Amino acid sequence: MPFYQNSGVLVFGSRLRRISEAFLADVNSIYKHHGIRFDAAWFPIFYMLSHQGALSIREISIELEVSHSAASQLVSKLVEKGLIRSGIDKNDARKKVVSFTPKGQKLLQQVQPIWTAVQKAMDQLLEEMPHGKLLMPAIGELEKSFQQSTIFDRIEKQLQ
Repeated sequence: MPFYQNSGVLVFGSRLRRISEAFLADVNSIYKHHGIRFDAAWFPIFYMLSHQGALSIREISIELEVSHSAASQLVSKLVEKGLIRSGIDKNDARKKVVSFTPKGQKLLQQVQPIWTAVQKAMDQLLEEMPHGKLLMPAIGELEKSFQQSTIFDRIEKQLQ
């Protein structure tokens, strides 16, 4: 770890990726350990559908701040697995919406206790850290700053 600690912001992205990969690997291990066939990559769509019931791919892409193509690819994977279905919006026949299939609804019931445990474990982890309560607000501020000016733009400005 000294390399990462000694390199400062030059390895910022690498450190975040390592943390993210370790977190997702552990969460996927929990699902597997409990015999649940679920991938952490599916979480955003499952979570949104669990609260909204049905959403268009456009709504998903906007909410997740990803391209329509990226949202569509993830939705397609979940449709192939029989976890969600695509249908016509009741209020606008031009619009396609996705919602859970019975198989997806059953899987949702299985993963929700895991989500609760993840929430509690992460809250506990952040409580253990002296500045843990500041982490999520700081990440939010960072994301907002990236929207205002990308790292690319900031680096280019430094090179001028």
